[in-house]
Amino acid sequence: MRKQRPDPVEVEEQEERPSKSQLKREMHALQALGETLIAMRPAERARFPLSDDMLRAIEETSRIRSHEGRRRHMQYVGKLIRKEDLAAIQGVFDSIDQEQEQRDHAFHRLEKWRERLIDEGDDAVDLFMAEHPDADRQTLRQLIRNAQREREQGKPPTSSRKLFKHLRETLAL
Repeated sequence: MRKQRPDPVEVEEQEERPSKSQLKREMHALQALGETLIAMRPAERARFPLSDDMLRAIEETSRIRSHEGRRRHMQYVGKLIRKEDLAAIQGVFDSIDQEQEQRDHAFHRLEKWRERLIDEGDDAVDLFMAEHPDADRQTLRQLIRNAQREREQGKPPTSSRKLFKHLRETLAL
């Protein structure tokens, strides 16, 4: 008796279909995306292009107390997400990440200015005033002097924090 060789057409069809484990990984990723959306505040979630069914499912999640019920509901949310425009949802996540990076960059810029002002004193104040002529020089110098004094005496950086807040208000961040 001879072994039957598989039909080459059937082999190609099998290779084109994703494996069962690949499908499971994709479903888990969609469920994780759903959990991320559920964890967001409604104001943040409003930025996403979600269908009415999806929004209802997300709102319903907060009412489910049973662990097993929540697990089944998350599977349902994952199923609903398959019907959503994933590219648009990813685009919103990308824009949120970009906004966060910009905030982080601005925060680091403020920290650098604060340290530079405390370390260099009047030279740095002149540079800062050249870039930001609407800043209050007197308040700035007073906060810098207090921060320098606190640093020399080893006290908590109260004035340094006040200087940071003043810089943030001046730069309108």
